[in-house]
Amino acid sequence: MSCSVDPPDFPIVAGLAPLPPALLRPVLAIGNFDGVHRGHLAVIEAARRMARDLGRPAAALTFEPHPRSFFQPDRTLFRLTPGPRKLVHLARAGLDGAIVLPFDAALAAITAEDFLSDILIDHLGVTGIVVGFDFHFGRGRAGSPAFLAAEGARLGFPVAVVEPMRDEGDPISSTAIRNALAAGQVGHAAHMLGRAWSVDGTVVHGEKRGRLLGYPTANIVLPPGTELAFGIYAVRVHFDGAAHDGVASYGRRPTFDNGAALLEVHLFDFSGDLYGRTLEVAFHAYLRPELKFDSVDALIVQMDADSAAAREILAQPERFSG
Repeated sequence: MSCSVDPPDFPIVAGLAPLPPALLRPVLAIGNFDGVHRGHLAVIEAARRMARDLGRPAAALTFEPHPRSFFQPDRTLFRLTPGPRKLVHLARAGLDGAIVLPFDAALAAITAEDFLSDILIDHLGVTGIVVGFDFHFGRGRAGSPAFLAAEGARLGFPVAVVEPMRDEGDPISSTAIRNALAAGQVGHAAHMLGRAWSVDGTVVHGEKRGRLLGYPTANIVLPPGTELAFGIYAVRVHFDGAAHDGVASYGRRPTFDNGAALLEVHLFDFSGDLYGRTLEVAFHAYLRPELKFDSVDALIVQMDADSAAAREILAQPERFSG
């Protein structure tokens, strides 16, 4: 699945390919950046400030797949922003470009010293580095912010270490956002992200029960590892440059078949064929848990109430950051 990067001329360098002229001698914001949340944005903004002071471009250096997926291949990681979506958010953050290093056995084996000298300095020609307080790299995670700061001072380039952003006293992190989504706390997740959490998915054929109930749905299978709480959500769906409000169910449909988890999205005031289309679905509010109803009529009454609640919520101004 792919996402178009906005702006479209945002340069993305894969692996150790030569840097384009627009990214030569960059200031690098380095991290996994899963979620590109408010803490990550603080790192990116610090890199942009450093780059302006030095008159150099600011780029993100990130890794795919997520290192945790490499080290724990038997555990499917709940990715907040799979690779293509992460690049979209990095582009929107105002960087001049991104460099994506493949996280493989060779990269996992390299020492912190060699990563700095061979990759960051010799290949990428780094002129400044910004990392978060908890960033580690190199074999055995030996490379730390303190190591980078000491080496930067020795070699003559600036290194900035960004302290954690906090939300109601707790550090903002990708793990905290995953936990919030798993509990259905999409508003709390949005506050930590600075925007509503969203997923990209391709519309597939379902049982077509929704249209018989008066609520036709676009059905999407979410990526493996998605730990979003089962339930009913107010959503905003983006495709073809437009946004459409709607209500969505994520779960196993206990009233009917209790089958595999599926996201079923009903768009308000919309008619059209969405099969095979890729949609971005943003989750704005959790309305209620998934329930089993005694009759189809009782389900329809509840769906009417859910739709009314979602319309009311989505009509309110968005307030995510702060």
